[in-house]
Amino acid sequence: MTGPDPDGGPEGTAAESGQTEPTAEPTESTETTPGGPPALAAASADYEGPRRRARREREERRAARDRAMAIEQARREAKRRVVGGAAESSKPVASGALRGVKVLVWTALASVLAVALGLVLYFTPIMSARNVVVSGLAVVTQEEVLATAAVPRGTPLLQINTDTVAERVATIRRIASARVQREYPSTLRITVIERVPVVVKDYPDGPHLFDKDGVDFATAPPPPSLPYLDADNPSPSDPATRAALDVMQALPPDVVVQVGRIAAPSVASITLTLTDGRVVVWGTTDHTDEKAMKLAALLTQPGHTYDVSSPDLPTVK
Repeated sequence: MTGPDPDGGPEGTAAESGQTEPTAEPTESTETTPGGPPALAAASADYEGPRRRARREREERRAARDRAMAIEQARREAKRRVVGGAAESSKPVASGALRGVKVLVWTALASVLAVALGLVLYFTPIMSARNVVVSGLAVVTQEEVLATAAVPRGTPLLQINTDTVAERVATIRRIASARVQREYPSTLRITVIERVPVVVKDYPDGPHLFDKDGVDFATAPPPPSLPYLDADNPSPSDPATRAALDVMQALPPDVVVQVGRIAAPSVASITLTLTDGRVVVWGTTDHTDEKAMKLAALLTQPGHTYDVSSPDLPTVK
């Protein structure tokens, strides 16, 4: 039976020839045989040869290396997930910021282009008033309107103050209102509404024409069948004049052509004289529309005086 001396004997030779494990297992079996010496069994259990120690150390180093590599790999994976998540979360922010910058750039570019275009149109004759068109004329001549408008040909349209031009044109007595419009690329349109005479009044210098607002706008021969006005101080601010004109506006057209004169000494005593000599007592301007309707029916009856001052009880004499 071989001794347990690790430095010599047959077991040491077997270890060097590569047969340590087959020899060690029978030895362990022999050392653990019941009845063997206890000291020898303990020494065999604690024994570890150089080969086995080297293998164990290699396995421990390999296990430590594998564990370290696993830890490093896990650390890299965790770092990659954190960095990737941060990058993904920053993408929408970066994309939104980029869109905002693009919008600002395009807005600024559009503003610059608009300003540049406005300057070109304002200071250059590219879109200038080469044509001035006047519409709505009946009695007033185009030459009078153009002379009053005083718009130099070739003026850039953007430099023309349309309100100012309209105010100048409206100073013509026969024109009630005027509107001025730019029509690109090179036309200025002036649209006028002339005053229409409603009554006429004789003055020492001739007959004066008054429109529906009581404006004395012309001294000229009156149109045929235009009624004469008998009022002390006809004007837009005179109550009697306004009352008489309200009556004329309320009358049906077939009655208006029969009126030869309207007298308005006051707002409460208006009288109409027809061209055939018949007289209409109108009274006040109360219930004007109702009175006009009743008068149209009464005039179909024979008589000389038609009283509609009380529209509930009209009379014919």
